[in-house]
Amino acid sequence: MLKAEHSTPGQGSPVPSFDPLAQKYPSQRFPIYAGGGMVNCSSPQASAAGLEILRRGGNAMDAAVAAAAALTVVEPTSNGIGSDAFALVWSEADKKLYGLNASGPAPMLATIERIKQDCSVVNNRMPTHGWAPVTVPGAPKAWAELNSRFGRLSLSEVLMPAIRYAEEGYPCQPNLSLLWREAFERYNSRLTGPVFEAWYKTFASEGHTPLPGEKVVLADHASTLRAIGESNADAFYSGDIALRIDEQSRRSGGYLRLEDLASFQAKWVEPIRINYRGYEVCEIPPNGQGIVALMALNILKEFEFREKDSVETCHRQLEAMKIAFADALATVTDPADMTVDWHSFLDPAYGAERAREIGDRAKVYSHNIPPKSGTVYLCCADAEGNMVSYIQSNYMGFGSGIVVEGTGIALQNRGADFSLDPAAANCLQPGKRSYHTIIPGFLMKENLPVGPFGVMGGYMQPQGHVQVVMNMIDFHMDPQQALDAPRWQWMRDGSVSVETRFNSELARELSRLGHDIHINLSTPDFGRGQIIFRLPGGILVGGTESRTDSNIACY
Repeated sequence: MLKAEHSTPGQGSPVPSFDPLAQKYPSQRFPIYAGGGMVNCSSPQASAAGLEILRRGGNAMDAAVAAAAALTVVEPTSNGIGSDAFALVWSEADKKLYGLNASGPAPMLATIERIKQDCSVVNNRMPTHGWAPVTVPGAPKAWAELNSRFGRLSLSEVLMPAIRYAEEGYPCQPNLSLLWREAFERYNSRLTGPVFEAWYKTFASEGHTPLPGEKVVLADHASTLRAIGESNADAFYSGDIALRIDEQSRRSGGYLRLEDLASFQAKWVEPIRINYRGYEVCEIPPNGQGIVALMALNILKEFEFREKDSVETCHRQLEAMKIAFADALATVTDPADMTVDWHSFLDPAYGAERAREIGDRAKVYSHNIPPKSGTVYLCCADAEGNMVSYIQSNYMGFGSGIVVEGTGIALQNRGADFSLDPAAANCLQPGKRSYHTIIPGFLMKENLPVGPFGVMGGYMQPQGHVQVVMNMIDFHMDPQQALDAPRWQWMRDGSVSVETRFNSELARELSRLGHDIHINLSTPDFGRGQIIFRLPGGILVGGTESRTDSNIACY
């Protein structure tokens, strides 16, 4: 249950009153350097949690789990204990990059026929809230897998900072406060009835959400995290927590059962990569959409770019992105159900073929079939050379709106991306993993690690990856500038959204080429990123997102 104590400066306070969300001037940030360890998160408390674990003798993998668990408490607007997760892990001892896919499948009772029978369905689209889009959560299993395979400390030790934040409280950050309030306003007008009561009790128990600076306590989260730590996540998948999830799902018309939870396993996977101007850009393979970023870069490598803020650069980036999405949205799903060999999308010849389709005007692209020849992001690094690129998400804000009573577990709504059209590649099937938007990134060169990077935010993520990678490789920006640069986003309705800081003349020129340009006042819509690079000699340099409450903790 949420408890808030107001502490914002105001009447009677010696501190002058101010609004932390009233950003009148563009700020300036420089990259941060460190010689020991570094943790970059979208929350300062989460970064501090990771740093605390590094200082206790943990490695980068321990720090990543500590920060990820802390984010379920200190940024519940974007992720939670009921999230999915992906990770790319560089093990210095093994000199190897590992991939972890901890995305959960649809429950075995979730069929197209049953969803259509139980829910109001429009255009074969899945409902976005309630039990229908709930899939098996993967994040707790991801923590246990990372900890048992690579960690030095016990999972209980690693989760202690998150437990402490939940029990003792933390001050609400400005952007967190804004996102919390916006979610409450949306839910309050749409999500009613007993099935959603636990969400309001947990996250808006006093009828409102926390203001910037208010202390937030989430005691239910603490008890759940403690049980996960003590059982190496078994309590969540086969113990008392799993039984509570099963009981509530049965009682309120859900599809998730104990058997779905108990049978879930996270998968260690081989990362996919392409060579972009001598650098290896690495992503998680499908069902993740990291392949979209690689498909776009596979096209863009056919061109030379000399100036970032030119109409030619932005036009080609947008067209390559549209081609990549046209292919991916028509084919990418659980790899066991894909009818196209996704490796062929990354063939250099296919990238060159698609690049030739890009002309001087904006176009609408259909998907092609290659020849058969073949929703929080964080990153960590330690002094030994280990590095982690990690992402976990509830998908849409707080997720499904379903909270497991008395646990603080907000269940994700990842299943909302399934189609209810049986002919669609990503159609709903029991036990199937959906097309997944969350993607961690990693950069390498000549088989050596450069470092982790990522940009969170739904379908913005591969677009953010492409822009950030090109900012660093093509336009020689440091990690901080690469993140600070104004962004664009192609939307699935065919329009292009640009930030308020985006060059207005460039926007006009793009419009003249046929791009449907719109200015978007919401900076969170353009993603939130983090980057860490290891320089020769072992020095770390990091950038953090200026669009949110991000922070770098280092020593």
